[in-house]
Amino acid sequence: MESMSLSFERTQSVAVLGGGPGGYEAALAAAQLGAQVTLVERAGVGGSAVITDVVPSKSLIATADAAVAIAQASDLGVELFARGAEGKPLKPEIAINLSAVNQRLLALARKQSDDMRATLVEAGVRIISGHGRLETNTSIVVSTGPGGTDFDRVEADTLVVSVGAAPRELPDARPDGTRILTWTQLYDMKALPEHLIVVGSGVTGAEFAGAYMNLGATVSLVSSREQVLPGEDKDAAAVLEKVFKRGGMNLLSRSRAARVVNTGDGVEVTLTDGRVVTGSHCLMAVGSIPNTTGIGLEAAGVQMADSGHIQVNRVARTSVPNIYAAGDCTTFVPLASVASMQGRTAVFHALGDVVIPLEQRRIASNIFTAPEIATVGWQEADIEAGLINGVAHKLPLTANPRAKMIGIKDGFVKIIAHSGSGTVIGGVIVAPKASELIYPVAVAVERRLTVDQLSRVFAVYPSLSGSITDATRAMHQSYVGG
Repeated sequence: MESMSLSFERTQSVAVLGGGPGGYEAALAAAQLGAQVTLVERAGVGGSAVITDVVPSKSLIATADAAVAIAQASDLGVELFARGAEGKPLKPEIAINLSAVNQRLLALARKQSDDMRATLVEAGVRIISGHGRLETNTSIVVSTGPGGTDFDRVEADTLVVSVGAAPRELPDARPDGTRILTWTQLYDMKALPEHLIVVGSGVTGAEFAGAYMNLGATVSLVSSREQVLPGEDKDAAAVLEKVFKRGGMNLLSRSRAARVVNTGDGVEVTLTDGRVVTGSHCLMAVGSIPNTTGIGLEAAGVQMADSGHIQVNRVARTSVPNIYAAGDCTTFVPLASVASMQGRTAVFHALGDVVIPLEQRRIASNIFTAPEIATVGWQEADIEAGLINGVAHKLPLTANPRAKMIGIKDGFVKIIAHSGSGTVIGGVIVAPKASELIYPVAVAVERRLTVDQLSRVFAVYPSLSGSITDATRAMHQSYVGG
């Protein structure tokens, strides 16, 4: 079948500023629709998500998961021994070569970036390496760097801004790249940190704290809230806290870092209550700020939020009709998958293709801890707050035969359904590979399936996905008769 493309009275032109997931998908979609496309990127195609964030961090977590699997193999009856000099068995220790691990992670990230670049070039996208800024609402000027020499200018009918975000820095805890680190600087470490202090218990902080704990480092987690992962499902956060404590992590809840100092051979983290926590390294995971400063958005008339994020609607359009924005630099959900969808949606809308406005309640997300935490749609907290009329049912994974077989001790499946109709409106899965298991629940939310309809789908026996059908079967009487 021949590929289809839109026909225009004249060739439409699209300029994309930023080559992260949103910019990449926008450029690729525009090229596929027959537009003349130029992408301006300063670091490399894929942006920070591929080069310093999502790809390397999730690869690090995969390495940590492998280490845990080996360590826990004895629970399944698998024992690893080395034969000593006298023929007696010796139990080997698991060692992590962090320098080799980090080299692999960065090589994977660069390879992914190169592959993405090759895909764009093959699609006919012109790529310019440099720092871009909006000159008008139809032009981007490219320079050698902030305040550097201008060397190119791109005119286009449609502009898509996808410049991402950078780690937030605190005035009294400035990262130095040696002892005080952001998540983009972790991969420069040559050896496993003796004692890593993680400041911030959101998604990024929890993921890295769990990963380094599983790699064998001593970890302290400084959380300003009573529980890790504030804003996430409370049952899921409770499971993760239990796993962290069981692994030996020091959880400092309701604590806030006032100052972090590099002492030369370690770090001192002073909390607001006066306590001082000492360690070898400190990871600052206190959020991010959009890379929107100094790129001409205000001059072009683009409306911004007080936080510096670009205001966009559900089709990723800004206050300027021909300027769109995608990704972490916008006021929408900061996920790589969302950025990709925003990029495609923006181009489809701009070029007159069929477009479905993004709906936040249908976005599936995942936290790559061990176990993973995946969510979609309305949550139990929304029911408790009176935002939606619903019912929740939680089924522990300990009841699942497949979980027993592979030694899973923690996790659950929680289904959220609308009272009366039984329509699936949300879900939470805490399990290994929850990022994969959430998909059928996301499909149910997207297609407005009822718990009965979802329960009638055959699940392999035994399988972890069987807990989804078990949970929905148990909900049958929860809504019959309203």
